[in-house]
Amino acid sequence: MTVPTSRVYLLRIIDGGGDDIAARLDLLLDRSGLGSIAAANELVAIKLHFGESAETGHVKPRFVRRVVSWLARQGSVPFLTDTNTLYRGTRSDSVHHLRTAAEHGFTYSAVGAPVVIADGLRGTQEVRVPLEGGVLKEAAIGVELVKADSILVLTHFKGHELSGFGGAIKNLGMGGASRAGKLEQHSTTKPYVRASCIACGICATWCPADAIAVGEKAEIDEAKCIGCGECIAVCPEKAVGIRWNENTDAFQRKMVEYSKAVASLKPGRVGYVNFITDVHPLCDCYGTAKVPIVPDIGVVASVDPIAIDQASYDLVNAAPTTAESSLSDGYRSGEDKFRDLHPEVDPTVQLRHGEEIGLGTRNYELIEIAESARSSVG
Repeated sequence: MTVPTSRVYLLRIIDGGGDDIAARLDLLLDRSGLGSIAAANELVAIKLHFGESAETGHVKPRFVRRVVSWLARQGSVPFLTDTNTLYRGTRSDSVHHLRTAAEHGFTYSAVGAPVVIADGLRGTQEVRVPLEGGVLKEAAIGVELVKADSILVLTHFKGHELSGFGGAIKNLGMGGASRAGKLEQHSTTKPYVRASCIACGICATWCPADAIAVGEKAEIDEAKCIGCGECIAVCPEKAVGIRWNENTDAFQRKMVEYSKAVASLKPGRVGYVNFITDVHPLCDCYGTAKVPIVPDIGVVASVDPIAIDQASYDLVNAAPTTAESSLSDGYRSGEDKFRDLHPEVDPTVQLRHGEEIGLGTRNYELIEIAESARSSVG
């Protein structure tokens, strides 16, 4: 039996870093066939993560402007979008979210497209989308993503504390969910506080459920905890952990099914672009500078979210490490960098589950545009 294979197009950084990529993005978009996802005069949602205040890893506005201009030349009408966050940051409602996006350069004058927050003022504007064949029966999706004619998912590929890595699957699945949808996906994770806690109170400040009290050390009320995991990400002492069992596996499966819920509404009308640059060990959901774990690799594009994330995962694992990265002293070149960063998380769960439920395939043909070289990878 022939195993399905998807094409993933790679634009490597050759010289000049970001300027080099910006100058050649049109070539990647043309060669990858992403122009087929939208017709003339249709509204195209460019799904982004605008970055938490002071965070630096998000996709840069100058790259987004090139994508917007390319879509406009196809005759479509693009807009930038994301949903509000579950935690208390600078994107937890649309007013603060739009302000943060503008501060990071995502203004109409800079990128040539407006920003529309997909789930309304406070993250409650949603459409319930039926699901079959997985863990969930339905998914709560931000209404404007549902109403858009097509979606182009632009993702900063990086590590993640709950899913091992965050790529196209997470950007669409978690990033496309309303507040209720995010809560549903996180509901299986319950953190705890280690004895190394210094009672700084940062975790309590970020907790969206008022589930953390700080005395001699922080204490989490499990009855109130919604399992969003933000206390893990923001703790400066790494004193908050997860009681690892099947929690992260279930989290990843739900995230994948949410991604399928969005994609299923627009068959053939969703495309994916991953920026494998500034590959940080953690998500972009809190505002601290982080050292990349590998040198910048480039940008990949595909119409298959499983294939593009598998290719991105493989490219990072094959790359050399950077000095002063977060990888452990025991890390050996060629090993799985994401398992080293987050040893209790199996990041391949999202890839395997996505393939099982028909979201895409892990088998891909990598087509390198700069060198016009092709190599098959399984």
